[in-house]
Amino acid sequence: MGADKISLRALVDKWLAPTAATPARVMRTGRMANNRARFVCVAMQAATGPRSIFLFRHGDGSWCVFPPPETRPAMCCVRVDGR
Repeated sequence: MGADKISLRALVDKWLAPTAATPARVMRTGRMANNRARFVCVAMQAATGPRSIFLFRHGDGSWCVFPPPETRPAMCCVRVDGR
């Protein structure tokens, strides 16, 4: 993983700050319907109440709190010389 990529575990530690007394648990995993990108829902019971977060895997292998962009159709044109 590159310097700009953060692991799933590091993101869970950053956003939820689990401890041994209040561990975080994976509640749901799956793939998004539109682009088949992976997602994980992680939850924990904090002193202030339950917390949960969805994390999404991007095409470069990184995990983020926002989903990857949809792949959109693209066209290109090529100039053909009459030679």
